[in-house]
Parts: sequence; C-alpha cells; structure tokens
Amino acid sequence: MSIIEVSNLKKSYGDLEVLKQITFDVNKNDVVAVIGPSGSGKSTMLRSLVHLEEINSGSICVSGDYLVKDGVYSKSQEIKKITSKMGMVFQHFNLFPHMTVKENLEVAPRMLKKQPAHLIQQQSADLLEKVGLSDRATAYPANLSGGQKQRVAIARALMMNPDILLFDEPTSALDPELTGEVLQVMKHLAEEHMTMIVVTHEMGFAKEVANRAIFMDNGEIIESGHPDNLFTNPQYDRTKAFLNRSLK
Repeated sequence: MSIIEVSNLKKSYGDLEVLKQITFDVNKNDVVAVIGPSGSGKSTMLRSLVHLEEINSGSICVSGDYLVKDGVYSKSQEIKKITSKMGMVFQHFNLFPHMTVKENLEVAPRMLKKQPAHLIQQQSADLLEKVGLSDRATAYPANLSGGQKQRVAIARALMMNPDILLFDEPTSALDPELTGEVLQVMKHLAEEHMTMIVVTHEMGFAKEVANRAIFMDNGEIIESGHPDNLFTNPQYDRTKAFLNRSLK
C-alpha cells in the first residue's frame, strides 16, 4: 500500500521550471534512492513533501491524507499533522550550536509536550546508543566531526517517531572517511524497515540498500525501477550518460 502518493507536481521560480509533472509513489518500508545531476530538482521535490517548498500544482498524499490536492493546500493544522509523520535530515545537519547533543534531540518533543520528561530522556539515550554516540550526549556540535553531527541529526529526526524519513544528500558535506559511518546508520534503519526517501550521490548505497531508484534530470523523472535494473540496464540515454559519469 502506498504511504506517499505524488502526482503531477509542478514548481517554478519565475520562468524557471524546476519540477515538471513529477509523479511517483512510495510503499511502506520502501527505501527509495533519488539520483541525478545537481540542479535536477531532487531536493526541491523532497522538500515539497514536508512543505518546506510550496508547489504550483499537483497533489501530495501521505498515509491517505492530502497535504495538497490539485495545487490547493490543506488547512495549516492538517498540514502540521501530515508533516509530523515525516522526519527530515538535511545536508548541513541544522543542529542548534548552543545546545548539547542531548538537548538537540529533546528540544522538539519537550516543546510539543508529546511525552513525560523521563520518557523523552530515555528515548534520547536509546537513540544516541543506536547511532553510536552515547558518549557524546553532553558535547556541543562544534566539538563533533561532520559524521557525528549527521548521526545526531538522524537521531533527532527519529525522536519524533516518524513513519517516513527523508534524507537530503546526507553525506555530501562530509569527508569520504566520515561518509561510511552515516551510511551504516541508514543501512541499519533500512534493515529495521524504516520507510526512507534518500536524495543521494552515493551510488553504492543506492545499489546495496535501496529497493527502488528514481533518476531525475532537468526537473523530470526520467526513469525508475529496482536498482539492479536501473544501474545495469538503463532505458534512456540521459540515465546512461549520468551513470557512466557517476560509476567510474
């Protein structure tokens, strides 16, 4: 059953059309890798799912509820309810520099009063253990490596118990030696059947972990399918050219 249904998304900045009739769906427990050259609209598409970008037309349905239908957005309370089902992990971490790791994880649940304080503290401790950072709970972001910051960002997204995790190029700001530790956490999440949409340049991750790959170029989905098929037998010249560059 589809947990996300996207149909005919269009988005323009003035005369620049960045999304052109984007249509796809995501099933529960899918790991979808979105690949393509820079500037192809991947991040704009992802951000539109959590209302960080407003589309011009089209529909986005999450777990049966419409965030936007035929270009008309739901009321703000409904938008909050729908977007709360999704967690977002950004390219540049977006941690609060004046808060410790533990405080970064706990600030949103505390503000929303979703649980008693002792349960929030227990959850943050469990998630820091999950991402291998139990010993960094009282550290500040400035004292963490890029890989550690991104693992904290993943744990922070998981604090809200999302049904779906969205990753916007989570390793592109990292040195190669730090990329592996973040991808390992993401791989474990996939093994636990977390539904994920991952905009990425990491072709190895897409091939190994994703069960679906979407190739975007120039604001369009050119083709999609199982990574085994898309990587070894692409149907379109644009896909072939991109993969020839990316897999060298």
